[in-house]
Amino acid sequence: MTITYPMAIITAPGRVEFQQKTLVPLGDEEVLIKIRAAAICGSDLHLFKGLHPSAKLPVSVGHEAAGEIVEVGKKVIRHKVGDRVTIEPVIACGKCEYCVRGDYHLCANISFQYRKGQGAFTPYFIVHESRAFRLPDIISFAEGALVEPLSVAMHAVKKSGIRLGHTSAVFGAGAIGILVSMLSRQASGIGSIICDIHPYRLQKAIELGARFAINSQEQDPVTAIFMITEQMGVDKSFEAVGLEITLNQALQVLKHGGNATLLGIFEKLENKLPVNLFVQREISLYGSQGYSWDFQDSLKILALGNIDLKPLITHKLSLSELQHGFEILLKPENESIKVVIMMED
Repeated sequence: MTITYPMAIITAPGRVEFQQKTLVPLGDEEVLIKIRAAAICGSDLHLFKGLHPSAKLPVSVGHEAAGEIVEVGKKVIRHKVGDRVTIEPVIACGKCEYCVRGDYHLCANISFQYRKGQGAFTPYFIVHESRAFRLPDIISFAEGALVEPLSVAMHAVKKSGIRLGHTSAVFGAGAIGILVSMLSRQASGIGSIICDIHPYRLQKAIELGARFAINSQEQDPVTAIFMITEQMGVDKSFEAVGLEITLNQALQVLKHGGNATLLGIFEKLENKLPVNLFVQREISLYGSQGYSWDFQDSLKILALGNIDLKPLITHKLSLSELQHGFEILLKPENESIKVVIMMED
């Protein structure tokens, strides 16, 4: 029997359409997942605006997802029908220098499922069994869809080298920024200073463990952070916005010898930096690309109850309301952080 199903495609800036797809036979090592929840990511918003720097329209959309395995290929050994899983959407070649040494997030030929015509805002998703990870029993499908952004945040926090006693500042209080703040507090024992222009998001960050919240529209974050730190600055900073101004601020607030980690997506491809600061203060700037072996660690801390993802989910909508979900996230007055699309049976 032929099975057809809808898949969300961004066909033009600000426009989501659904195209009918036909379910294809599984490969021997693939699993078919019935998607139960899929979340809108910040990079999805860049796609929706037609401003993503490395993906052109039209394109399928969605990569943060969780669901239930309903069919397995002949040679699948890691999973069975009925398993509740989250999906790691990266496609790595497995053959280049970076993949061979285990750094598959740096794969020379890296891609993502949505760029290959398989977005997650759809009832069905086919993936190699190694890219599906079982969810802890205490984690819902909606929370399971947020394992991907949690893994992005975890990779950045690991990359920064933050440790006990380190102070930190996070620029951007979206889902990624708040997750970075939560993980930084666990790693350092000290709540971060978080900066944004949206009061609702700043308040949510405080509720989830940030030590100070700075509204960048009301005060200069660099001045405020130096006041908070008695003119010392912070050991670590994180840029999770993707703007030239916040990148510069993330560098300016560093202590001598500190480092900034960059994980925002920049729509503007050329940005100016205060280059003399790198020499004068001997600071460093790191890039953080996605995740590598971080899904496993994210699931471990979720299983132990060390991170609560539920407060980040501000809206739950149906698949037919996906367009509205994007529009919610683009309007600050909607007090949104994470919009999750819940699939109907």
